Amino acid sequence: MDRVWELRSIFLESLWTTIWLAGGGLVIGGLIGLLVGTGLYVSRRGGIVSDRRTNGVLNFVVNFMRPIPFVLLVIALQPVSRWFGISGIGNGQALVAIVFASAFGISRIVEQNLVSVQPGVLEAARAMGASRWKVITTVLLPEALGPLILGFTFALVAIVDMTAIVGITGADSLGKVALTYGLKQFNWTVTAVAILLVILIVQIGQLIGNALARRVMRR
Repeated sequence: MDRVWELRSIFLESLWTTIWLAGGGLVIGGLIGLLVGTGLYVSRRGGIVSDRRTNGVLNFVVNFMRPIPFVLLVIALQPVSRWFGISGIGNGQALVAIVFASAFGISRIVEQNLVSVQPGVLEAARAMGASRWKVITTVLLPEALGPLILGFTFALVAIVDMTAIVGITGADSLGKVALTYGLKQFNWTVTAVAILLVILIVQIGQLIGNALARRVMRR
């Protein structure tokens, strides 16, 4: 335990980095996933903006990216990070990988939650003269808001897992602390503390997400 106390500044820095990476992945990847997932739903057959070609392209891209193991995606995206002027290792590259992975995972979550919206509600809005864009922004997404929040909360767990994995590529996350100061030095106390901090982040995120979803669904 003394060793853990000596590493307190490293733990604090890695805790902040983990929260920063998870937050960035959830917000940026979440916005991209929301756009792609909504596009998948509205462009499907019988959708608000039915377009077979668009739907086919989006489905292909999502189905191509999702099965790639995250650890391989981290390595494969290093040239992409450099193209953006970001180093191929470290926190910046880790964020790029997390955003890519979370965006395509969240897109499916969004699509599945939008399917739960009753078609009659959308048809009624269209019958009242609302434009397709207005139906999407003022009816479709608000109707699915509660389930979407729960879906994003579920995605947060996977994103926090990703922050641990990117420790192998030099990101200053709790995963790197567990690997460098725990596993490699056979200090299981350091590893245990890192794991407990990850669990704490997930639990706080789930509590906030569940509370927001309940509040929305009561309206």
